[in-house]
Amino acid sequence: MKYEVVMGLETHAELNTDSKLFCGCSTKFGSEPNTQTCPICLGLPGVLPVMNKKAFELSLKAALALNCEISKFANFDRKSYYYPDLPKNYQISQNYFNIGTNGYVDIVVKGEDKRIGIHNVHLEEEAGKLIHPETSDANYSLIDFNRAGVPLLEIVTEPDMRSVEEMESYMQTLRNILLYVGVSDCKMQEGSLRFEASISLKEEGSKVFGNRVEIKNLNSMKAVLKVIAYEISRQSDLLDENKEVLMETRLWDEVDSVSRRMRTKEEAHDYRYFLEPDLVPVWIDQKWIDETKTTIPELPVNKRQRFVNEYHISDYDAGVLTEDKSLADYFEECVKLSQNSPKELSNWIINDILRELNERKMNVQDFIVSPEMLVELIKIKPTIGSSIAKDVFIEMVNTGKSAPSIVNEKNLTQMDDVSELNEIVAKVIKENPKAAEDYGQGKKNALTFLIGQTMKVTKGKANPKILAEIFKERLSASSK
Repeated sequence: MKYEVVMGLETHAELNTDSKLFCGCSTKFGSEPNTQTCPICLGLPGVLPVMNKKAFELSLKAALALNCEISKFANFDRKSYYYPDLPKNYQISQNYFNIGTNGYVDIVVKGEDKRIGIHNVHLEEEAGKLIHPETSDANYSLIDFNRAGVPLLEIVTEPDMRSVEEMESYMQTLRNILLYVGVSDCKMQEGSLRFEASISLKEEGSKVFGNRVEIKNLNSMKAVLKVIAYEISRQSDLLDENKEVLMETRLWDEVDSVSRRMRTKEEAHDYRYFLEPDLVPVWIDQKWIDETKTTIPELPVNKRQRFVNEYHISDYDAGVLTEDKSLADYFEECVKLSQNSPKELSNWIINDILRELNERKMNVQDFIVSPEMLVELIKIKPTIGSSIAKDVFIEMVNTGKSAPSIVNEKNLTQMDDVSELNEIVAKVIKENPKAAEDYGQGKKNALTFLIGQTMKVTKGKANPKILAEIFKERLSASSK
């Protein structure tokens, strides 16, 4: 039997606020456990939550960036369930009136466009964090409530994805949108962006979906893709054996690369949702919506197309440059400062700057070579040559010095004195008679070899164009 995979994704993004959703405790990551708590986020009896307006505004901004219809009325509900890191035994969330519904994200897969529906966007409070000892004989777990109450944006797609490639493109596109609009830092290593994938199989050509399996708390895109591959295989084997795929929630075991059953899948009624009595509803008027729209910057898909049209670079280059808003801003600042070709600037950024950033595991906004410094290097490149320019760039990265100062300190200006180069060329020909003879017999690679030898002698400082002319003139004269 052949099967088609049907997938949806729930994305949880911690919002960029200084304080928690319903209290004034800090959201700073990495503090000592249980030092950023108060009676409200600890769920003590008799406390009253007060909504963080900035968190709501960021959620509204995200919903608009995801092309959602905005509800004019929003309120909060209690989602009841017991879990050790949820001290109230319920989570304040939104079920009946979400901030945004019926949105979409456009993705590109193998050069083709596809639209992924967004079922809803809603705001809720984060739970705490359990820490499980790694020793096998441990009979306890530790809990850190610093994260409890952090504003959490949940984005739920329709079951529109049909391949691993579509899922990967959606996750990357969504992350870029959230970063561009500034609602979340999306640091997966800190848990501020997490995924829950829903996966089911149906017979190829059938309109009837199979039972879906939800995989909880996936902290990386790589983990999501591993889960999909595993679940497709696991569910296919069950269906081939005429066994039922149970509708359940599973956890991903990263060590053994398998999913394990956590519990049967809950329905909405299992959570016993009801209106949160301690929070007032929120009315979202058109003026608020219009004002929020003006704060949304140019989004990645639009910026990518503009880069292609305006700067005449390839779609691939534009995609790399717009992958990160800071990198796109760096490129545009270089273009603004320079008279050089945008393509040349793009090449330097993609080939050289990204290499250094990846090796140093840093962001471009922290990079020591500013747009002004890069443009300055490219401007003096004709006087030092491409090879030396690359060396100068590395020196700039290591020292923070400007290109002109490095060139002056190391006397790296390109040699273009014809009489001086003539003497060096004569010496190189004398030391390499076989190559000179080969050139006379029509072997063009011999010229490349001779120029290379001269560049070694001059430590890369000789002007290669002038060298080529001198060699051709001398070798042609000697062959007559």
